[in-house]
Order: sequence, then structure tokens, then C-alpha cells
Amino acid sequence: MTETVAVQPAGRLAGTIHVPSDKSIAQRALILSALATGTSTVTLREAGEDVRSTAAALAGLGVSVSQSKLTAEGLLELTVAGAADKAGRGRLEGDTWCGNSGTAMRLLAGAVAGSGGRSELTGDASLSRRPMERVAAPLRAMGARVSTTDGHAPLTVSGSRSLRALEHQLPVASAQVLGAISMAALAAEGTTTILSPGPTRDHSERMLRAMGARVTREDLGNGSGTRTTIEGPATLTARPWLVPGDLSSAAVWVVAATIAPDANVFLPGVGLNPSRTAVLQVLREMGANIEVRPRTPGGVMSPGDEEPTADIAVRSVSRLHGLRIDADRAAGMIDELPLLAVAMAAAEGTSEVHGAAELRVKESDRVAAMAAALAATGADVEELPDGWRIRRGRPRRALVATHGDHRIAMAMAIAAWTGLAEEVILDDAACVAISYPGFWRDAGILGAAGAGVAT
Repeated sequence: MTETVAVQPAGRLAGTIHVPSDKSIAQRALILSALATGTSTVTLREAGEDVRSTAAALAGLGVSVSQSKLTAEGLLELTVAGAADKAGRGRLEGDTWCGNSGTAMRLLAGAVAGSGGRSELTGDASLSRRPMERVAAPLRAMGARVSTTDGHAPLTVSGSRSLRALEHQLPVASAQVLGAISMAALAAEGTTTILSPGPTRDHSERMLRAMGARVTREDLGNGSGTRTTIEGPATLTARPWLVPGDLSSAAVWVVAATIAPDANVFLPGVGLNPSRTAVLQVLREMGANIEVRPRTPGGVMSPGDEEPTADIAVRSVSRLHGLRIDADRAAGMIDELPLLAVAMAAAEGTSEVHGAAELRVKESDRVAAMAAALAATGADVEELPDGWRIRRGRPRRALVATHGDHRIAMAMAIAAWTGLAEEVILDDAACVAISYPGFWRDAGILGAAGAGVAT
């Protein structure tokens, strides 16, 4: 259900926020646990709609996923009964619904392909517009039967328990496609090699190793991308997972605290995977005051594959300055670019983003959506084929179309709270629950209470 909300400048933001657990890790933990031998637990904070969609989609494939308890620390514990038998064979089968989650649909396509099962994977209208041939093609080359609907969902997968290993060059850097091929490769005889033209998140590789698969990842250097290899066939062993805080959600408050006057925000227990931290580096280059205090890994992975975790403290700065982001950096922070566009609209000078055409095939066309939204608030924005050119403008009242996209809604709420607009009317404030169900609650904790009012 959509909800229109008016958001006004909030003044000072201060306090401590425990952001939701990383949905990229949580979704992988659920799916990999379903492929394992034995029972796994996945402990996380505040499961968003994408994580719940993944759990429900697994149930549609015959996997038992149950909520066992809520811990004293407010963490949810999910129990997943692995579908694999003692020989490492398990079958995922049944038509299932993936909601709005591209991660769920693409990873489950690979999981079903290697399990020997059959499934029609469907999703909502937004997910049904997202490209699926990029995952269907390599799975076909491995021996699965995969059909799409004009290159999109519904996606029908008929798998095999003896797929072919292959070498595949990703057309664009995509952790979702890489993860899907990696899961299918668990059922392939020999070495599967995946070449990526740019950096991707390495959660899948870390987690597969932690469950006993033989996986390597190599940086090819000089901006040439990465090479991931998986030795198959492989059996995964069930294990407990403790999922750290989501850096993409934390980045919302990092940007807000950087721009808002006299802000002081503390974010404990945030995952700082090296493939995810480019957004913090870019903000520092713009002049942000960000302190990172590393923590001892909290049992997320096996030794050697831990997801680094840290507490993040942010204070406001008197000014930011513009900068240019090119393709070699854009891929490493694709989800955070809408937030960085807001920071650029607050900076002195001109900022540019290039090499981010992948934003056009996310939950919405985020290039067009952010250009229109920031322009409506008074920023000087030029939409580029693969990004933006942004200069500071004069704040004004704006009606913003979120297109049901959680990243757009959160970015533009921050634009309003930090005074980049006189007021922002969001046409769908509820869509933030896709990744961050407690977003509006946490805004109140930081002092923006009353700044978001349903209309």
C-alpha cells in the first residue's frame, strides 16, 4: 500500500541507529543454507521485504524456513532445513514468487538449475521489467533449460544434477549473476570460471568457501576486473550465520549527517566488506568527517572469510566539494549512487557520475528518477546516458515520484531533512520497507520526528 508523505527540513540530526542487517548477505545465507546438508540458522536485525520475499520463495520451492525466536538483542533468528541429502544432493522444485527482489530471482535461478528441479520464478511489475537473459544465457550454456519472457520474468528453469562447467565473461559487473552461476557450478564437473569486467561484491565467494566449497577470486589488476573459479561438484555444509548491519542503509545516515547542520550520528555494527566501502571513500574525498572503528568479526564467516564489521561515527561538515566518479568506481557503489547524488547537490562546484548505466535497469530507472527528483527540489541537474552532472541549486518545494523504489524514496527524504528542498512530497513513502522497514522510526530517533507527515 502506498503512502504519500510530506518531508520538511529537520534541523540537527543526532543519536545512535542500529541499521538493518545486510540484505545481500542475508538473502545469500538463506539460499545457500537451502542448498546445504543439515540445518542452518540465520540471525539478523529487521528483515526487509526483499529478505522476507527470499524466505517465502524458498518455501515455494519446498524448503523449510522457520522463525525460531527473537533474541534479547532484538535480533531475529531464522532456521533453514537444507534440502541436500548426505551425498549433497537436493532438489528445489515448485513455482514461486520473488516479490520485488532481483537478487532472489537471479540467485534462485542458479540454485534451481543445479538442484535438478523445475520452477517458474515470477515477481511484481517492477521485477518483471528487469533483464534476466544475462543470467539465463550462462545457465543454458551449463546445460539447464531456461526460458524468459522477452528477456524478462517470468523465468522458467529446468535444472540438472550434472551441469557442465564453463568459462563465462559477464557483459556487465553483476554480483547477482556471478552468484547464480556459482550456485549452479556446485553441480558441475570441473572448474567454472567467471570473468567480471569490473568489481563486484564478493559475498557469494566468501560464503561458499565458509560452507566448504573450493572457490577462489582474483583481482586481474589495472582495472581489468576479476576472475572467480568454482571447483565442482561440491557439497555445502550447514552452519550458523550472524549477518552484520547493511552499509547501504548506513550510508543513508552517513550522507544525512554529513550535510545536516551540527549533526552527530553513531552507527554500530555495520558490515564493511572491502567491495562495498567505495561510498565512504568518495564522501571523504568530498570532505566528509567519517570515523570508522573496526570491530572483531562477530562469527559471520569462518576464519579467513570474515565479513569485516565496524562502528561508524559521522559529524557534519561546513562544506563539501564536488568530484567526478567514472565507470571504474561507479560499479562498486551502484546502490549508493542515488545518495551520493544528494551529497553532490549539497556540494560546492560541479560533480559528475559516469559509467552507471546499470542504474537504469534497477527497481526503477534511477538515473532518470533521481535527475527528475533533484531538479524538482531546485538542484541544477543534467541527466547523462550513464549518470548525472550536478550543481547546487536553490531549494524549493517538490512533488517527487519514487516509482516505488526504496533507494529513491530514502535519498529524497534525506534531501528534504537536510534542507536541500523546502519540502518534498513523496508519492510512496512505504516502499522503503523493501530494504529498511524501520527507516521512518529511525529518522524520529535522530530528531526528524514530525518531519515526515502522511497526507
